[in-house]
Amino acid sequence: MSNDIEKLPLTSMDVKEERIEALRQTFPEAFKEGRIDWPTLQRSLGEWVDPGKERFGLNWPGKADCMRTIQQPSVGTLLPMREESINFDTTENLIIEGDNLEVLKLLQKSYYGKVKMIYIDPPYNTGNEFIYPDNFQEGLQDYLRYSGQVNAEGLKLSSNTETDGRYHSKWLNMMNPRLYLARNLLREDGVIFISIDDHESHNLRLLMNEIFGEENFVADISVVTNLKGRNDMKHVATCHERLVVYSKPAFVSYGLPLTDEQKAAFKFEDENGNKYALRDLRKRGGPDRKEDRPNMHFAIYWNKEAEVCSLERRNSDDVEIFPKRGDGSDGRWRWGKERVQANLKSLHPKYSERSNRWDVDHRVYLNPSIGSDTAGDEEADDDEGVIERTSKPKSFWQGGELSTDSGKRAFKELLPEVNFDFPKSPELIKRCLRLGLGSDGIVLDFFGGSGTTAQAVIELNREDQGNRKFILVQLPEAVDHQTYRSITDIARERVKRVLAKIDISEEGQLKLSAYKPQGFKSFKLGASNFKVWDGDANNVADLGKTLQLFGDHVIEDRKAEDILAELLLKAGFSLTAPVEKLTLADKEVFSVSDGALLICLDRELTLEVIEAMVEKSPQMILCLDEGFKGNDQLKVNAVQTVKSRNQNDETDIVFRVV
Repeated sequence: MSNDIEKLPLTSMDVKEERIEALRQTFPEAFKEGRIDWPTLQRSLGEWVDPGKERFGLNWPGKADCMRTIQQPSVGTLLPMREESINFDTTENLIIEGDNLEVLKLLQKSYYGKVKMIYIDPPYNTGNEFIYPDNFQEGLQDYLRYSGQVNAEGLKLSSNTETDGRYHSKWLNMMNPRLYLARNLLREDGVIFISIDDHESHNLRLLMNEIFGEENFVADISVVTNLKGRNDMKHVATCHERLVVYSKPAFVSYGLPLTDEQKAAFKFEDENGNKYALRDLRKRGGPDRKEDRPNMHFAIYWNKEAEVCSLERRNSDDVEIFPKRGDGSDGRWRWGKERVQANLKSLHPKYSERSNRWDVDHRVYLNPSIGSDTAGDEEADDDEGVIERTSKPKSFWQGGELSTDSGKRAFKELLPEVNFDFPKSPELIKRCLRLGLGSDGIVLDFFGGSGTTAQAVIELNREDQGNRKFILVQLPEAVDHQTYRSITDIARERVKRVLAKIDISEEGQLKLSAYKPQGFKSFKLGASNFKVWDGDANNVADLGKTLQLFGDHVIEDRKAEDILAELLLKAGFSLTAPVEKLTLADKEVFSVSDGALLICLDRELTLEVIEAMVEKSPQMILCLDEGFKGNDQLKVNAVQTVKSRNQNDETDIVFRVV
């Protein structure tokens, strides 16, 4: 607190500033150097404005089209792959095979603001990996052709070489829409970690400043991945990669667990056997002067005979201790009087013959719930008053467990029959999880690769009984292997073997039932289960054929489970929401999330089944439009049934057809 009394503003709330701040949270890319960039805001809202005059920011060929790409809705769906899953009906983990741009679009409604952490290891743009298909239209139909789901020539994937005239632009065009959509999925306390190297780290920082806001930059961490260095580099043998970290505004780091060396510093024990360390109560490092916080400069008195501290002199021979800086000038304590008073028994005065003065230490318990760690004081610095059992990470990470070799060993231990280039170390991902996710929440990796993030989540949950869930998205890039057709196949097999390794029963069978998040649901990106209207019919005959096709607008051979997954996404429910089958009025009805959503896919609806669903008081009811068979009277009666119930209840039922 300041010595000055805060004045109550006599003006009303500044509506303009409130709205600007709300705008900043929704459209951080529209702010340049703290001011609204109106053309960028217009483009974000779908109005295509020529950039025109010069302004500060990152620009490249194709940038305007990125916003068009973002705003183009996906007409795809995620099709369940039950046979490629483990514990499909109970797990909360997802592995999704498909183009991550389309998948991110499909996840927007169901997972908006629900992901706690994102980790990605995107293509580094070294010229050796593909960026996207040659025609780079990035649409669903292109993906379906590439993945062999439609009868057309497959798309060739190419490298993006440095000799290409748009070498950096292609990479930015690929990354921009994906990062933009990914930000929408993060919680307000969420964080994103991006592994990158020097090829694009400079452009990534500028891009992230636009999408997340420069004020939400957290760190640019150097991670030593090859201590020997890469001798193929021309001038300097590079031994590190980068880990770029940005967050949403409410993010708070969980810190890292203390090392054995750090724990050894807690060498003292109180009367109850609780371990603690001693830390200087005097504030060190700026702002540490008396004039910086005058109310935190006061005397602490030490009665040597009684071995007690107080804030008042009780005896003539009490030692008066003021906070003094190293140069002898007046300093300040870390705590204000209120907190000191609450923790007098935890203070340890000390005398230094070298400086010929007294100082004060305070206890820091290994268990942060004990002693001074729980004492609140609004005068204490937010990041200085309490030390928990975690430590603040440095911006330089080194250790054999983080290296590329460690990543290779972890992969080979599980899949010795597969060669995979440069898999990340699970220990690196675990460190990110500890910092950004804590013990509970969803982590998303939309460049899922061989499944390192999934392995890290499963192993860390096993180590500390956490409840972390993962969502992996990976393009089914073909691989040259007799057993596995794509990288996604490799990722799924890797996760299966991780699960088997940590959770095998005595009989040698996979035992996962006791732990809910264990296992994973597998999905693949595909065309919608419902026929998309073709508005390009050239004549009356074509239009007639189109109308005839739409008599039954559900794609042939699609199962109820396929349709159900799409409706969950489109209705805003997660893909792992619990689903129960009910029988109502002799019809099969799916109850989602304990009855919040009721879905009836029957092709012959009756008023009785609609009334039975309404009686369950769900938030939403979904039915196939085809189920009414053109019976307008049944539709009217269904609507009236819902309206009548809504008039007599506090919460309304939303009734929709597809």
